[in-house]
Order: sequence, then structure tokens, then C-alpha cells
Amino acid sequence: QVQLVESGGGSVQAGGSLRLSCTVSEFTYKYSMGWFHQAPGKEREGVAIIDSNGFISYVKSVKGRFTISQDKAKNTLDLQMNRLNPEDTGVYYCAASPHIYYSDVTRYSADMYSSWGQGTQVTVSS
Repeated sequence: QVQLVESGGGSVQAGGSLRLSCTVSEFTYKYSMGWFHQAPGKEREGVAIIDSNGFISYVKSVKGRFTISQDKAKNTLDLQMNRLNPEDTGVYYCAASPHIYYSDVTRYSADMYSSWGQGTQVTVSS
């Protein structure tokens, strides 16, 4: 099973930026990997996904503000978060699945991912 370790969370004022990084033990031949956001009292939801075909997708709330990227040479999966707002507050998790998903329903569902990092806290103040 792929091992994932996140870093880079913290506190920032609205409008600011943070970069999250996930160290990945291995990139499998076929995969979907991404970042999930769990706001206080809410379920974990996918926000940015990349797969082994190079397909990248974002949920509407972060499109144009967040950028997901991978570096297979460094074994990292990063999330650059710009123009942060208080609704972005929560724990961010890196996740991986050995499958490729072809619909947003499955792509962003936490139930489809079998490997998880421990999470990193992001707090955005107004």
C-alpha cells in the first residue's frame, strides 16, 4: 500500500497562499491521487485530483485558485493554494488509489481511495 506523508499546513489570512506537499512512497503504474479537504464538522471531500493518464480536475470552489502537481523524480504530490478564504479552513489529506476514475462522483469520493496521509491543518482567518 502506498505510504503518504503531508506537510506544509499552517495559518494564513484571507487572500494569502499556502503550499502543501505530500511525500509519496511510490507512484504505481495506474493511479488516482489527490487532495481532500475536511472542514470542521463536515465530511471529507476531494478538491483536486490527478491520475496516471495526466488528467487533472478540480472542484468548482477551488478552480482557478488551487493547482495540483506531481514530481515523480522527487516522489511528491503538491497543492498550491492561492487566494485562500475562510471556507478553505480544515484538514487537508493526501490520498491515493490504484484505479483511474472517469466521473466526478467517483473521482472526488473519499470511499474510492485506499491510502491516506495523516492530514495537515490549514486555517484561514478573515
